[in-house]
Amino acid sequence: MPTAREALLDATVSALAARPWSAVRMVDVASAAGVSRQTLYNEFGSKEGLARALVRREADVYLRGVDRVLAERAAPADRLVALAEWTVRSARTSALIRALLTGCWGERLPAPRAHRTLGAHSPVPAQRRADAGVPGPSELVAAVRDRSLAVLEKELPAVEPVELARCCETVVRLALSYVLAPDPGPPGPHGGGGHAAQVRAVLARTPMRPVP
Repeated sequence: MPTAREALLDATVSALAARPWSAVRMVDVASAAGVSRQTLYNEFGSKEGLARALVRREADVYLRGVDRVLAERAAPADRLVALAEWTVRSARTSALIRALLTGCWGERLPAPRAHRTLGAHSPVPAQRRADAGVPGPSELVAAVRDRSLAVLEKELPAVEPVELARCCETVVRLALSYVLAPDPGPPGPHGGGGHAAQVRAVLARTPMRPVP
């Protein structure tokens, strides 16, 4: 059974499917989650706090998927291709993840503003304050690069860490280019074939040799 916090976040997602963020009311979110409005404010402090918590949860969903892909028993190159596929798929299925990765926030989404830390006299319990910031696109790209490097450099000692890190970041940025400008169709005479084919072409120029 979901916690009150998760139920509130799920209710917010459902509300966003029907109306823009500006029209989402806290009282309606609380009612849909089956809790009091006071419980909602105890959890998030404000509507802006709810927005930050919702966006952070989506960022965590994306990064957990990154970790799952990197943990697979597959060749390093195959995992990086799968990482690109996960990035494109996540952005296509979640408007919030797309906005997090690209920085393109539409009017319907709860784009979190720069937050102000709650003061010492805030009635919201410290452990429940949703006043932490959310990652920007460059921070997410760096997080994926660093997670990829931490896993793959152990398997690819022949590849310079700097070059491997650059390769990992290139894979993510290439995937994001397909989020912003989807492939229109099958490969043509000058290349194409989708993000997986493009990622494999990039990796073919990198000495992805596993540990013997």
